Formats: sequence, structure tokens, C-alpha cells
Amino acid sequence: MRSSGLRTRGLVMTVLLGVVLALTGCGAPAAERETTGSEEAAGQFPVTIPTAFGDVTVPKRPQRVVALGWGDAEVALTLGVQPVGAADWLPVGGDGVPVWMPADKQYAKRPAMLGTLEVDMEAVAALEPDLILDTRASGERSRYDLLSGLGVPVVSIPPDGKAYRTDWEDQLDMIAKALGKSAEAQEVRAGVEESFRKAAAAHPEFAGKTTVVGSKTVGSYGAYVNGGSRIEFMERLGFVQSPQVQSLAGDSFSVKISPERMDLLNADFVLMSPIGVSPGDIAGDPLFRAVPAVQAGHSVVLSDAEVAQAFASGTALGMSHAVEKVVPLIAQAMAN
Repeated sequence: MRSSGLRTRGLVMTVLLGVVLALTGCGAPAAERETTGSEEAAGQFPVTIPTAFGDVTVPKRPQRVVALGWGDAEVALTLGVQPVGAADWLPVGGDGVPVWMPADKQYAKRPAMLGTLEVDMEAVAALEPDLILDTRASGERSRYDLLSGLGVPVVSIPPDGKAYRTDWEDQLDMIAKALGKSAEAQEVRAGVEESFRKAAAAHPEFAGKTTVVGSKTVGSYGAYVNGGSRIEFMERLGFVQSPQVQSLAGDSFSVKISPERMDLLNADFVLMSPIGVSPGDIAGDPLFRAVPAVQAGHSVVLSDAEVAQAFASGTALGMSHAVEKVVPLIAQAMAN
């Protein structure tokens, strides 16, 4: 029987749609990232990771890792650790591993798949994990209590974190520390940051230009606000978040755009993702086509599902893949 205590609420369903076709942005406040020199150099244990539910101590190098949070399995694989169980957050081959994972980082053996919105607790327990990763998750106390009730360390969202909004740096650092892979994580992080530096240097025309990063679902348009991976992506390239959109920001990661306020989508550059609709539902919409930036050709609708997933992923390797695939599209549109 699956535990009803791990059923997610309405916000999480909204987030899942954004995950599968353009995940929620990551933007929780930074967790403590300091490790001692010996931990960095040798991955010594025990290690202690601050989380929203207090400090969690991993007593020894884990051998049986279960990765439940969005992107947690991907990060573990990136660092050279093979989870024995995972949540399928991407519909790619049924194992949740995206196409941008290098061949040498794929699963050697397919892990047990444990559910997505609802985790199979009996299956988790049967795996006899010695570490559970849940760094980008709902952050609900009930979820944490059920997982920690298995008697193993649970690395949940960062201190003061928000549901599904752990940034890629925190996710990478927290998982790396729990796995004793901080040195490897430093290399991954440096690679991501270098990809952004090179892209920004190659396109000085991006600097200071305003941007709207939005989406369209079956019911409405929306635009993302500060504190998520999508806006961070654009800002690292030199763009500036639309002040008009940001002025409407609340507690959510996005704001709804009504048909009467399509002017809010206007900026120097507009980047759109389809969520549960086709790219043509955006590109062919007369309301969208009437936005001045769109009329000028300064817009991109992400039509490739793989590219849209990478842009929305908010994971280290997903961000790097998106730099490779999305930046040329932006440059072409800005040149119009």
C-alpha cells in the first residue's frame, strides 16, 4: 500500500507539469556550503548537512542510495554514484535519466522506480537504503517524517527552502557532501559556470537587455519571476528580468498572464515554453503574435521537447546542455 501521507498537493501538481515539460525554477536560499578541508579532499565521514528539518548526519559513505527529489538521481549519477532506487521525474525511457547525461554516467543497472507524485514507501523500505536524497521536493513535514521513519539519513530541502525550488548549486553541494563527492562536485560546478561565462562573453549584445521567460499551459499564459533557474539562466547570460513582471511577484515561482495583459510578455527578448500544449499553440496564437517583441522577431518558442526539458531542469548538467542548445536560438532571434 502506498502511503497517502506522501501525496502532493495542488502546487506540486502544477510543479510536475513544469517538470515534465518545463520544470519549476530552483531558487531556495543558499544552504550552508562549507566543508572541512579533509572532507573536500577525501570525502571523510561522518558528514553533517543542514536541512529544513535540522542537521542530518551521514555516518559513513553510503552504499545504497535512494534518490527521490527532482534531479537527485541525475546529480548522484553525475558524481559517479548509482542509486538503487529513484523517482521517475522525466518520461525518458522510464528511468528518469535525461538524454543529456553522458554515456559513462548512465545507469549500469536500472534502479527500482519508486513513483513520482506518490512514493511507494514499501518499495523504498525493501531496498534497505542507507541514504535517501530528497533535496528538491515538497519539503512537507509529513513526507520527511515518513522517510526518516525508515531509520536512515534523509537529506531534504535546504534550510529556509521552498517546495521544489532548491537551486542547482545547493542541490549539487548537498548531495556531494552526503556522498563524499565534494571534489567532483567542484569540477561539475566549475564546468557549468564556465559554460555560462563563455556564452555571455561571446554575446555581449545580451548584456542589460530585458527579458520575459514565460510559458503557456492549457488554461493560460504565465511568466517566471526571480528565484528560479529559468531567470537565473538568462541573468547569467547578461539579461535583466522584466521589471513589469517582477513587480507582480508573489510567493509562487510565476505569475499568471491574462489575455488582457499580454503586454506583460513584452521585453527586449521573450523566451517561451509550452506546458501541456504544442509549440504551435504559442507561436500561432494571435494574442502572442501581437506582442511587439514577437512582431520584431525577438522571441523564441522552445519547440524541441529535449531542449525545453533541459532549460527547465534546473540541474547542473541540464543547465549546461541548455546553454549549448538555447543560446544559439536566442542569438539568432536577437539578431533580427
